[in-house]
Amino acid sequence: MHIEKNICDNILGTILNIKGKTKDTLSSRLDLQELKIMKELHPKRNGEKYDLPTACFTLSPEEKHKFLSFLKDLKVPDGFSSNISHCINMKDHKISGLKSHDCHVLLQHLIPLAIRSMLCIEVREPLIELSLFFNLLGAKCLKLEELEQIEAQIPETLCKLKKVFIPAFFDVMEHLPIHLANEAMIGGPVQYRSMYPVERWLYFLKLFIRNRSCVEGSIAEGYIANEFTTLCSRYLHTMETKFNLLERNYDGGALESDGGLMIFCQPGRALKGGKTQLLNLKELEQAHIYILKNCDEVQPFLE
Repeated sequence: MHIEKNICDNILGTILNIKGKTKDTLSSRLDLQELKIMKELHPKRNGEKYDLPTACFTLSPEEKHKFLSFLKDLKVPDGFSSNISHCINMKDHKISGLKSHDCHVLLQHLIPLAIRSMLCIEVREPLIELSLFFNLLGAKCLKLEELEQIEAQIPETLCKLKKVFIPAFFDVMEHLPIHLANEAMIGGPVQYRSMYPVERWLYFLKLFIRNRSCVEGSIAEGYIANEFTTLCSRYLHTMETKFNLLERNYDGGALESDGGLMIFCQPGRALKGGKTQLLNLKELEQAHIYILKNCDEVQPFLE
């Protein structure tokens, strides 16, 4: 999880050229000049200052606005991630305050979607390959042949990144992915090795703290009270408890089938502030194909 967070922070800070987070600084450009590599990125002296040529891995102001607008306006399923729009600063074109799980979601799912029409293919392709690597590595069910494939692919992906990004971009975190596929072969799926469940449990225990001078006692007392109420709630069938509480996004239960496809028998409830949007022919065709591929009645014909 920390590898994903550090790599995601490095990528976002560099392509957005965020001051204090980017690896593309004057010092790193002077290193290029001393190493006599990437001559197109060498700083040019202008009096007492230096002018830094624009790098191919840096987004233009219009692309930054488009990239951040995509993340700010994005709607995801309930529980998929936190509200990433709170971390977006559209005025200064910055993104900050990301948690570990936010970086996990961005690196595996959102960054490839956001940059698919930006940057040159030499930059875009290895970033998408890196995202697919972590996506396959974080799957609940792993296949040995897929792990062997991504283990052979990740050195090539890192070499592609080294061709376009400056050396200062690469620290130890950018090299650790080489070992992760082999680690998964030995340790198994990530859910048995990840720190997310531990941190989630520690967050649950911290909620019991009422007296900061007696932290352990507060946690013990709160945990016992929670166990007691949980036991009692199993026998209180006529009252609303944690076992019969409706879901946060409860839509009213399943609908009766009228002879049509089962996918249209699912309940639905309008959200506040919804907007009506007309689909063009391409979007309508994509929605039609998606519905057909997810219908139980169509599956026998697809097989």
